[in-house]
Parts: sequence; C-alpha cells; structure tokens
Amino acid sequence: MACVRFKAIVPARYASTRLPGKPLADICGKPMVVRVMERALESGAEEVWVATDHEGVREAVEAAGGKVLMTKPDHPTGTDRLAEVVTRLGWAPGDIVVNVQGDEPLIDPAMVRLVAESLARDVNAEIATAAHPIVTVEDFLNPGVVKVVCQKNGHAHYFSRAPIPFPRDAVLAGVLQPGNPLPAGLGLLRHVGLYAYRVGFLKAFANLAPAPTEQIELLEQLRALWHGYQIRVETLSEAPPAGVDTPEDLARVRALFAANNQ
Repeated sequence: MACVRFKAIVPARYASTRLPGKPLADICGKPMVVRVMERALESGAEEVWVATDHEGVREAVEAAGGKVLMTKPDHPTGTDRLAEVVTRLGWAPGDIVVNVQGDEPLIDPAMVRLVAESLARDVNAEIATAAHPIVTVEDFLNPGVVKVVCQKNGHAHYFSRAPIPFPRDAVLAGVLQPGNPLPAGLGLLRHVGLYAYRVGFLKAFANLAPAPTEQIELLEQLRALWHGYQIRVETLSEAPPAGVDTPEDLARVRALFAANNQ
C-alpha cells in the first residue's frame, strides 16, 4: 500500500469556549493551525487544505504557503464542513480524505497515513478511524472518553461514552473501582478522533438525518452506523499525544516543541 493516494483537510474553527482563537495560538513562532498543516503534509497526502470560517486563519495559512478554503460558519458538524470542501473542490467519489483536527499539533504523520491506507484496503468500509487500549479504570468510567466495540472483521459495532463492553462480573466483584487496575483480557478500546473518508460518503453525509443514538450520545459517527455505513477501526499499540483543548494543554505542547527546538 505504499502508493496509496489520499488528501487531507484540516478543519480550523476559530471559536472555542475553553481556548478562544485556538487555531492562531502561537507555538514556538508558528500558529497552531500551521503546525497541524505541516504534520499533515509530512504524511504524504497529495493535497492538504485548511477549512476555516475566519479571515485571520486564512491569512496565517496563506502566509505559510498553505492552501485554505473559507467555509460556511454555521456547519452543525465538522463532517459537514468537510463535505462542503470536497464538493467545492470537485473531488471524485472514490477519493480518500483524512480529517486532521486543527487542534492536534503533535499528531503523528504516520497515523494520518495509516487510516488512509486502512480505508484503501477495506472495500466494504466508507470510513476508517483508530483506537487504542484503555489501561485505567478512570478512563473506562469517564464519559469524556469515547469507547468503541468492534466486530470480528474490524468494523465498528458501536461507539459510546458509557463503559462498554460492560464487564458484569468485574462490577459485581467490586473490582472496577478508581485506583484499581483493570482486569486483564477485557480488550477495552478508546476511540481516537481521526477519520479517513471516501468522498462519496462525505457528500451523502450532509443529507443523512441525524440518528437518535447520535443525539443521545453526542457522537456524530453514530449517524454513519445508524444509516448502515461501515467504519473500519485500526487498533494502535498506545495512545497518541493529546490535542489542545485548554490553556494547560497549550502550555504542555509549547514546552514539547521548545524542548525539541522546533
């Protein structure tokens, strides 16, 4: 699969409740959105576009030599924003596009390529994503940690903020308590919010009715499952670096870049 061709889109929404102006936050001399764009380019994507609704983000990307598309400010989901981009750029239904979140300046370019290659291999899937093992009880019980259960063929069976699959015997034995180690052999997986899509699916997604499960869990990938689309899940050996959601996250990332003289 060394010659898999794919494109990448970096959605960069300016508004953020916890960290206003996040895409333009400085990381050792470069805006965060530019740092993410550079990682996406290192993945081998044949095209990388930043999709934004803010003029300042457009200016920063263009100043760094990047490609940017101004999109509607009122998209209900990030996937809808991607659908606008692929439609306006006229990409073919079979093209593969990776959604690289604009607040992931530490994302591994190899992981971006991994999900693209995974989707290219799986002709029955319209989406590919990633997951990694859950190693603490705290993460398993945390509703902010999205879990995924997979089928035998590697496709997603369900995503949830609830602790799934529910280890009944461990709960009844009282061992599933914060501070305790997770029982061995449960195969619990945390979903990583990195997606590769076929362009044909992205164009169809905008016209799909929201799923009841999506509205309950607030997880837009459940819309795809509800309507019968298959999602391939690649299991990573360990958790990737965390993204930037808070000022504390930003300080951590700045320190890492500074330590590596980047």
